[in-house]
Amino acid sequence: MEEMCPSALPVEVTDDVATAPTVGEVKANIIQEVNALVAWVLTCQSLTFFAFETQLVPKVLALGRLFVQLFLCMREEQFQAMHPRPQLGYKRLGPCTRLLGTFFGKVGYWRTYFYRKGGGYYPLDVELGLTSDGFSMLLRSYATRMATKVSYAQATLILCLFLHWTPAQESIECMVLGLGRHTAAWFESAPAPEGDGEVLVIQIDSKATPTATEAELEKRRGKRAKNPHPGSQRHRGRAARQRRGSKKRRKKGCKAKNGKMATIVTTYTLRRSADGQLEGPINKKVYASYAPKRHAVAIARREANKRGFGPESGKLIQIVTDGDNNLQRYIEELFPEAIHTIDVYHVTEYLWKAGECLYKEGSDELVAWVEAQKERLYDGQAAEIVAEIDKRFAQFDPGKQSVRERLEKVRNYINKRVDKMNYKELREQDLEISSGAVEGAVNYVIAKRFDSGGMRWIKERAEHLLQLRCIEVNNDWDALIEFVHDRTREQAQQEHRNLSLRRIEPAPLPTYGLT
Repeated sequence: MEEMCPSALPVEVTDDVATAPTVGEVKANIIQEVNALVAWVLTCQSLTFFAFETQLVPKVLALGRLFVQLFLCMREEQFQAMHPRPQLGYKRLGPCTRLLGTFFGKVGYWRTYFYRKGGGYYPLDVELGLTSDGFSMLLRSYATRMATKVSYAQATLILCLFLHWTPAQESIECMVLGLGRHTAAWFESAPAPEGDGEVLVIQIDSKATPTATEAELEKRRGKRAKNPHPGSQRHRGRAARQRRGSKKRRKKGCKAKNGKMATIVTTYTLRRSADGQLEGPINKKVYASYAPKRHAVAIARREANKRGFGPESGKLIQIVTDGDNNLQRYIEELFPEAIHTIDVYHVTEYLWKAGECLYKEGSDELVAWVEAQKERLYDGQAAEIVAEIDKRFAQFDPGKQSVRERLEKVRNYINKRVDKMNYKELREQDLEISSGAVEGAVNYVIAKRFDSGGMRWIKERAEHLLQLRCIEVNNDWDALIEFVHDRTREQAQQEHRNLSLRRIEPAPLPTYGLT
């Protein structure tokens, strides 16, 4: 059930068809309310501005609801005049009472209903693009966009602060699940950005977000124990802790969160200026999903083709990753023509790990050795670093097995990717050698919304919110809302039924590029 502040109560709605107002009656009511509002303002001589503005807001919102009701009444009278008889095969009922949650609050209105055996619909709602779940598209847009930024609980608080009413938290989550079912179609149909450069850069990374365990899900879905202290928060919490018992203590340093990986792709172009330098980023876009990594690489391929960087285009594509083996395999398959680069800072971290196997942590010798290897790295001599580690490895004390294993791991990581570490040549071409853009996207798009304290996600439910957040970050939100509105309205017109954008269960994870 939706929450409403006392100052934003809906227009009274009854089941009596005779109570449906006419356009003239609503218009007269508006004029009366406007005159009353003007008269009220003239009586506020003793109010501070703060008190005046506080009292004015709910009055203006109430007036907005009347204007919405006027529009809906006008369209209903127009519909009845143009359709004196129901369409073939249908019978007419009404006008029947309806309730619509809008930006201004809940508004009561009346609609003609067409029905026949097997079901019916409100034809004017279909024409206007109103869905059967009782919310306007503008309100849905605001609520779901807010949910991409903050938690569902915070979204309801913010909406109530500004609108003096809010859909319930559960309703906002259902809105997210409903809109989220359209994101795959939106990404596929979205036009390529205009004014791209001549070099396409794709950066790919992953981030694990805390996921609810099966035990947590079973506890959530199970029947709640009776509260022995309904009136005391302090004793209620104590009783709950006694029912649960003590938690199993984690091992020292354990930060496990049962994380599930989301893969994020950042794409942008670079344009070469008159002095030969590459300028950008231009038209940066992000995409993220909990689907397998191949899906993300396939989406990157589709977007590259859309932006004019197909396999036969002859244009330069550079892909930057952290050296993930799976990503490397998919890139070789789907982007055989691209330059694949390993993020230099990831390699540098491996150099520090190797150095710590050879020298005491914090020593001058450690710093000097790592700096010498970094010079080789930036000079395009990654193979010489491998040779240096091999030389040290041959001189290593065989008794230090664990240290030898760590050093060998570093050696193998670099040796396997030497051909993707030609940083000297890349810098001469003014191409990318680090993955800063996608690292920033990981923090802003995923971590900031999905990895806060106490959060536990089901990845199928988080998927919809994650993709909506990407669209919001890409500044494509308004285009998405228009896309969903038009798509839903067209489907409703074709099927002669009122569709709902509310969903309780999430859709499966996307499968593009997986079959």
